[in-house]
Amino acid sequence: MRGLKGKNVLVTGGASGIGQATAMRFLEEGCAVCILDRSEEARTRVAEELPGLAGVIDADVSNLKQVQVAFAEALDRMGSVDVLVNNAGISIRHDFLDITPEAWDEVVGVNLSGAFYVAQTAARHMVENGSGVILNTASTAGTTGYPHYADYSASKGGVIALTHAMALELAPHVRVNAISPGYVLTPMQRAEYTDEMLDAVNRKIPLGRHAKPEEIAALFAFLASEDAAFATGRVYVMDGAETTGGLCSQWTHE
Repeated sequence: MRGLKGKNVLVTGGASGIGQATAMRFLEEGCAVCILDRSEEARTRVAEELPGLAGVIDADVSNLKQVQVAFAEALDRMGSVDVLVNNAGISIRHDFLDITPEAWDEVVGVNLSGAFYVAQTAARHMVENGSGVILNTASTAGTTGYPHYADYSASKGGVIALTHAMALELAPHVRVNAISPGYVLTPMQRAEYTDEMLDAVNRKIPLGRHAKPEEIAALFAFLASEDAAFATGRVYVMDGAETTGGLCSQWTHE
């Protein structure tokens, strides 16, 4: 991608799934990359798997003080942050009537408040520097809703609205976009779905499969590059046409 080589990139939730694939893609593009993740086990593993990382930083994005300390460490390691991939997120599969206040606060705290904390911290730095790109991970659940994920859907709907508002306020110097993946075969997804559930989902997707994390990472790389210099304020859906017909609820592969 044009204009990525030499850029400094921070990826939250970067120690697994889409985040790790995105960190790897930016490394391949010649960027310096720091990842931020709250899982000690995942941080240890990704440091071994991606030894070229500029930093593997411990922080819970739902805690503003931890975000500020982590961002300062990323600046120490890279000198600046040109691109933020605001990817950290969690989900809990449960019925709406069973969602506890604690579970609600945890999901919204990471997925929405965390996205805001990191984006605002990065945006202040980028505005001062006169340029930057912020990319948020949303979800098709934020526009269509999914059963058993009301809190997740609400948080991702907030990320979409936040993306639009940020893009308007931070233009023309900072571009802000989001990607709304559909089903992606990540460790988080695998932990919540049985093989039978995965197969049932795949039958509803016209392309017949989940996305690979690397495919989402490729779109992040494009949106961060100079090839996407006029792209801001948009949410790019990448779901194999799942939502094109209203979740394609009647779609089955013969």
